[in-house]
Amino acid sequence: MTLTDALVRESPAGDRPTEIDQPLLTYLDDATGERTDLTAAELGGWAARAAGLLREGCGLGVGDRAAVLLPAHWQTAAVLLGAWSAGVAVSFRPRATAGLPQVAPGDDEPFDALFVSAKRLDDWLEDVPEARHRYVLGLGANPPKEVPPGYLEWLAEVRRHTDALPASATLTSADAASSDGTSYREWGSVALAVADRLDLRAGDRLLVDVAEHEQPVYWLLAPLAVGASVVLCANLDPARLDARIAAEQITRVL
Repeated sequence: MTLTDALVRESPAGDRPTEIDQPLLTYLDDATGERTDLTAAELGGWAARAAGLLREGCGLGVGDRAAVLLPAHWQTAAVLLGAWSAGVAVSFRPRATAGLPQVAPGDDEPFDALFVSAKRLDDWLEDVPEARHRYVLGLGANPPKEVPPGYLEWLAEVRRHTDALPASATLTSADAASSDGTSYREWGSVALAVADRLDLRAGDRLLVDVAEHEQPVYWLLAPLAVGASVVLCANLDPARLDARIAAEQITRVL
């Protein structure tokens, strides 16, 4: 069973955050007005497309590694869940570490795949790692104006694949989910511990200020692990926080 199976597709019915047609993940941008709502089935579909891109488009699977240099976003959720569905270990690199040396074992070697936002690709502080397959994400309503040489535009490529998970090797909970060797079981335990610390429960709706919380264990794994839904908000206006909480029926704020 993959992490996507455990968190999205095969949660016990009693642990599902909302009715099946209600958003599991919502992305908002208070500056641009952008909004994307994804049900569990829709998020699972995007994760399946991302897994298809890696397995069928790149020929990757268990034992391969991907570097992810992306902010908290619905497309980032699809990339991460898709990589884990394909058995590809992830090295997640938050923006806060830009310009700092990477010390994770093996991270000085070329990766098999790279996913990077257009903004971070253009940032002189970034040390973007080498990879055989490289994808750039615009993370907005429109694709990047220019795709750099040696890169492909992720959204265009991932749409070539279906929302059905591709055939893949069977994973175990002891397999590595991240490039430092941390297993699916260990990340699951961390996610549950974080959810407990945040007092997250099934049916909760968590509001996350994406400028303050980059690590996916907070905005993706912890809420999904306990059956909570997530509202990711970019450019969150503190003056509108109470109105946002009321409008989105928020029960927890991160």
